[in-house]
Amino acid sequence: MADPLIIFDCVSRYYRVGDEAVKALDKVSLRLDVGEFVSVVGPSGSGKSTFMNLCGCLDTPTSGRVMIDGVDMAGMNDDQAAELRNAKLGFVFQQFNLLPRTSALDNVALPLLYAGCNRRARHQAAAQALDQVGLGDRVKHQPSQLSGGQQQRVAIARALVNKPILLLADEPTGALDTSTGAEIMALFQDLNDSGISIILVTHEAEVAEAAKRRLAFRDGKLLHDEALKQVRINHQETRIV
Repeated sequence: MADPLIIFDCVSRYYRVGDEAVKALDKVSLRLDVGEFVSVVGPSGSGKSTFMNLCGCLDTPTSGRVMIDGVDMAGMNDDQAAELRNAKLGFVFQQFNLLPRTSALDNVALPLLYAGCNRRARHQAAAQALDQVGLGDRVKHQPSQLSGGQQQRVAIARALVNKPILLLADEPTGALDTSTGAEIMALFQDLNDSGISIILVTHEAEVAEAAKRRLAFRDGKLLHDEALKQVRINHQETRIV
């Protein structure tokens, strides 16, 4: 069996609010393997965002152990955590966070600019990523010239340009209408079929059911960890596989 992509070993995360310790995550243990598509659900304050932040090396546990691709987060300093994020993780958010006066190509190429890649290599990789999300003919368009769904595709391409081993998506359909959201979810399913591991936080049941596994949190605890009979989304058509 292949080594797991992520291990949580009795992980807790506490925050101090005045004199009170708030449990954001409470003794969570689980294993996520390479190639999984996992949805994370739960009410506000349930711990799902804290779980996502720990998976994305954006936070550290108060107790317990988090392993990402064989690396123990406890042994990493801030620079090492940033290096792991840039090299192996891609992030997609509800708001697209695109530079407004910059082409789709240069928006997608931005992580490679920070990584020190030359212009030709950046643009070649960005063009490939845009083609991967179905926007190969929109490389010169600025965000204002794109629909909301197209802007989210640009944001997904930006997350893919470094060829990450894990894609982390936080409410990626939250700013989109139902039809466009279904198209984005179909894209995530296609990316997962190509071998990309995905963790997706959502409050929408239909979106969660597009994954192959669902984690449900409440009050910082992992209540349910279940395999799903995946709802395969194909643009306007939905079918069970």
